Amino acid sequence: MTRMVMCRKHHKELAGLARAPFPGSKGEDIYNNISQQAWDEWQTHQTMLINERHLNMMDADDRKFIMAEMDKFFAGEEFAQAEGYVPPSE
Repeated sequence: MTRMVMCRKHHKELAGLARAPFPGSKGEDIYNNISQQAWDEWQTHQTMLINERHLNMMDADDRKFIMAEMDKFFAGEEFAQAEGYVPPSE
């Protein structure tokens, strides 16, 4: 049976993640409030940011940047885009 959550990003009830994406309160918050669909969208966007901006996940400042952008992404705020990125029209 699929676990449903009220997704913070999409503002509707959607299938939740199977488990917390990482330990701690941030992982628990994502597990309880972010849908699998929104998480998959973030993973795609995160990969694009890391690649286009040449981020190094071993660097604390780059990790801090990604976490801040993830918070903005899920909150529906303005978040960083890869240079020259044009979002697909819906």
